[in-house]
Amino acid sequence: MAEKIKYCIYMALFTPLAWLPLRVLYMFSDVLRFIFYRCLHYRVKVVRENIRSSFPEKTEEECLEIERKFYKQLCDNIVETIKLLHISTRTILKRVDVRNAALVDEIAATGAPVFLYLGHIGNWEWVPSITLHFSRPETCAQIYKPLRDRAFDRVMLKVRSRFNALNIPQDKALRTLISLKRQGSYIVGILDDHSPNHDRSHHYMTFLSHPGTIINVGAEEIGRRVGARFLYLDIDRTKRGHYTLTFKPIDVTATENGEDYPVSREYMRMLEANIRRQPPYWLWSHKRWRYTHPDAKKE
Repeated sequence: MAEKIKYCIYMALFTPLAWLPLRVLYMFSDVLRFIFYRCLHYRVKVVRENIRSSFPEKTEEECLEIERKFYKQLCDNIVETIKLLHISTRTILKRVDVRNAALVDEIAATGAPVFLYLGHIGNWEWVPSITLHFSRPETCAQIYKPLRDRAFDRVMLKVRSRFNALNIPQDKALRTLISLKRQGSYIVGILDDHSPNHDRSHHYMTFLSHPGTIINVGAEEIGRRVGARFLYLDIDRTKRGHYTLTFKPIDVTATENGEDYPVSREYMRMLEANIRRQPPYWLWSHKRWRYTHPDAKKE
């Protein structure tokens, strides 16, 4: 009962906001940025350390400029995500430019699943709108980690289902994706740039100037089992509330011979290039390097 009440409260708060035009919501975003950044100093220490250690070649002022823009994007993400509760197809098509979507149709025509890697860049919650740009995969899905607040998790599932995406809990990914293979072609979105469980993953590489960064390889292992093809979704923020999403093949032919988990490693390289092109728009508030290879400092 308590969970249902909390859910109703959340919806009562967010639904009226979702009806507001984005130009008004961005005014709320500016207020939130002032509160989060200037008043609460929300994760400023984590953000600052992540940016400085990732770009040792940049000056102090350049790093602070990335930091300021990051908080603006973070608060924009909040109001843009709320807007998903009530956003028209016309608006999302105007604001999200999708390129090379024909690649998905071509792969789906072969019957192979599409594993779509992407990062926490720009507003990843708007990414499910890509389903408006292709028709061949019978199922569009995304893997997610359930939130501890079950009432808020219900809200986010409602938001993330806005474009008829199937939401798959992380702990049920293997079983669900194998089952989907029997039903026809599908595309599944995978956000794999957060810090993995360091007790289970023992694969490392240099990422954003950090030697010994632990990488996730679970999605590649599942993909191999179901005969998937792997793509990367490159995300560009072109202006406030406007994004360009480009499908790109994850090409492992140029990787070093004998490299373990070449898809996961190439994904991380493509993600790093994406971040370096637009540094402010990655999720810097996450403790990505909480765990690293024990010998990383010696490298």
